Amino acid sequence: MRVESFLSKSAASLPGKTALVAGLTRLDYSELDRLSSALAGGLAQAGVRRGDRVLVFLDNCWEAVVAIFAILKAGAVFSPINASTKSAKLAYIIDNCRATAVITGTRTAPVLAEALEHAQVQPLAVLAGNPSPALPQARHLPALIDEGRPVPDHGGSADDLAMLIYTSGSTGSPKGVMMTHANIDAASRSITTYLENTEDDIILNVLPLAFDYGLYQVLMAVRMGATLVLEKSFAFPQAIFETMRAERVTGLPLVPTMAAMILNIEGLEPGSFPALRYITNTAAALPPAHIEKLQALFPTTAIFSMYGLTECKRCTWLPPARLKDKIGSVGIAIPGTRAYVVDDNGKPVPAGVRGELVISGPHVMQGYWENPEATARALRPGPNPGERVLATGDLFYADSEGFLYFVGRKDDIIKTRGEKVAPKEVEAVLAAHPGISEAIVVGREDPVLGQAICALVIARDPSLTEQDVIRHCARLLEDFMVPKHVVFRQSLPTTDTGKLSRRLAADSLL
Repeated sequence: MRVESFLSKSAASLPGKTALVAGLTRLDYSELDRLSSALAGGLAQAGVRRGDRVLVFLDNCWEAVVAIFAILKAGAVFSPINASTKSAKLAYIIDNCRATAVITGTRTAPVLAEALEHAQVQPLAVLAGNPSPALPQARHLPALIDEGRPVPDHGGSADDLAMLIYTSGSTGSPKGVMMTHANIDAASRSITTYLENTEDDIILNVLPLAFDYGLYQVLMAVRMGATLVLEKSFAFPQAIFETMRAERVTGLPLVPTMAAMILNIEGLEPGSFPALRYITNTAAALPPAHIEKLQALFPTTAIFSMYGLTECKRCTWLPPARLKDKIGSVGIAIPGTRAYVVDDNGKPVPAGVRGELVISGPHVMQGYWENPEATARALRPGPNPGERVLATGDLFYADSEGFLYFVGRKDDIIKTRGEKVAPKEVEAVLAAHPGISEAIVVGREDPVLGQAICALVIARDPSLTEQDVIRHCARLLEDFMVPKHVVFRQSLPTTDTGKLSRRLAADSLL
């Protein structure tokens, strides 16, 4: 099944039902379908063809949702980009995927303009919102929404790429995870099955659409004919709670940072949200104490602890009925897939033995965009003929019942605030500061962030302060990549061969 059919089917069966609430904008399914079809025609007329890559560089807004489905209807591939992405990284992505178009907003237009100054590829710029002097050449999105243009007959299939979502790699360069329509269909079907989603659900999402956890809230809601309430952030929890009550929200996806904020709010009484049917958590494991407190605060709400990777969307889920006796577990494989632990030779290990978690199933990515080396490391031959399994790079063990427990990461990627951060990206920015001679970045376990980014720095300038370093990083990095802590050292730990050792650096902070 192609992903745009999620919308066409829901629009046919539930035309007048509210599909999307985004601020003051409310769209029913017929309106969402009509707007996305009209934009698909406009994009096609502007030169977007089957298989072309189109970046969606927007905050959470109704235009982003319309754009995603319009791109798919045009037969193209959408790539959601975090709105806090800086120009250098955006220019890299534009060139890496040879983007045909970028849909951006007034706030992000100056970043795109700067990126285009450095990019080799010069895509069509489409501006949602008010015109921006930073992008005078941009086409205005409302002008492309012309209901007189037909939806392109692109002839695509479920095996076409639907999405290219960029994630940081251990080398520091973003990698484009390739997901077909069939991959997204399988993942969304599996997740909506165990969450028991229906058209009666009303799901509130504050997570960025560039984060696959946030993106899938859109895809799954539209698949089921449910209502999505889209917010820009969780910066003001009390306002979000008012929206939840007013809209009678039934589903709330969160990450550990949000859980910690909720638990720190005074005066929130147990049972305050009787309509809330379920809460989901992924990105990083919730501490058991937080799970217990959340359950006390939401006594009638099912809490789903989950684990996933961008490379396959979701790996495991813990049935809420097992939450108490398996509180430290991330559960079992999602329906229709397999998740198991192997040794260094790829052989399954017995219960209780640590090894690498591997995933197989129709939700596993096709590979990394034009990166065969990284693809070969991640996708390995499986036990069945022609099968490829995803090596997660994470250490797990399974108990005697097959429930999986996360141990740690085999690589250096830092997972903070639900995002993956490659230390080398941060280190490159630190190295660019004239007052820093050397730096290494590690993750430090944090009850709120999952992991906090910590920079160990050798200062060239003795007057350099922690705030100087943080301000420097904030100018050049997305907000979630900025170090939380800066520690000044006279020297940094190295291996016997003289290389900086991230493991020893992390150990030195204990």
